[in-house]
Order: sequence, then C-alpha cells, then structure tokens
Amino acid sequence: MSGALTAVRKRFDIFGVLVLGGVTAVGGGSIRDTLTGNALPLFLQDETYLWVALLGSLLAFSFGERLARFERTISFFDTIGLALFAASGALLGVRLGLGPLGVTFVGMLSGVGGGIIRDLLAAQVPEVMYRNDQLYATAAALGAIMVYFIHPYFGDLETQLLASALVVVVRWISRRGWVRLPVRRLPQSD
Repeated sequence: MSGALTAVRKRFDIFGVLVLGGVTAVGGGSIRDTLTGNALPLFLQDETYLWVALLGSLLAFSFGERLARFERTISFFDTIGLALFAASGALLGVRLGLGPLGVTFVGMLSGVGGGIIRDLLAAQVPEVMYRNDQLYATAAALGAIMVYFIHPYFGDLETQLLASALVVVVRWISRRGWVRLPVRRLPQSD
C-alpha cells in the first residue's frame, strides 16, 4: 500500500497506482531471486503475491484519503513486512551458503528493494538513503546478520521470528528518536 499511496499522492492514474503498488510489493523479492539465481521470481511462481498487491493498490486508489489517516497502522504493517522479508531473504542466503555479508545483503535487499524501486519510479531519492531518524535498511540489515549468526543454533522458524523481532524493535526505537545514524555535512561551495 505504501507504493500505491505514493502514486495516489503524486496523482498517478489507476494504471500507475497498480504498477507502483505492485513493484513495491514484489520488487525486493524479485531482485533477491535474480541475484541468487532463481530463474523465476517467486511472485511469478505463485501469483497470490501479485493479487494481494493489486488488491491493496486498488484499495489505496479507491480509499486513499481515508487510508492516509491510518499512516501509523500502515507503517506498522510495513515494518512487519520488512522484518519478515529481511529474515526470509537472509535464510535463503544461509541455505545458499553465502557468507555474512552476502546473507546481510540478500536479506536487506529482500526487505527494502521494493521501496527503493518505488521511490525511483516516483522520482524521489530512496528514503533508505537519507532517513537517519527512522532506521529502515539498517534494521533490515541487522535482522539479516542476526539470521547468519543464530541459524546454526535454532530452526528456521525460530531464527526467522527472532530476527524479525529484532527488526521490529530497531524500527520502534528509531521512530522514538532513541537511535540515529550519523550524517556528514560538507560546507556549501559557491
């Protein structure tokens, strides 16, 4: 819905809303599948992902003004999605025998890739590049690296739940302003 609501705010037509909502939903997983050699992305193997994305996009198009009032609720569900996608992507990286950086990258990209595509298609700087007050990609990366380190000691489900919980907690504390990433500012040149 975040992609579809972005499209509605930018006054895209219904097709644009469906496209932006769809690529936001399946973009990260598609990038992950391509990078890890899965010849056919998961959303093409199981169209349920696309149907849910299209339904959410239609709801955003139809009820955008009312849904915008529930921004916090949508953000909560977005955080849950980020957590689950980052952890499941990282688990795939572990199964493929990737090292800690590979697992972290695949997990993080699974979670944030769709949002990056959304922002680029909407002609915006991807939020994960500058939102130091709301850790998003950093939270996904922390959850993914946790998968790498705890997977030998826990089963897949426990690993995914623990890593997802870490992502949610990091997002929560960053939204409260308790944690920020440093930002470097250079002097303006004439």
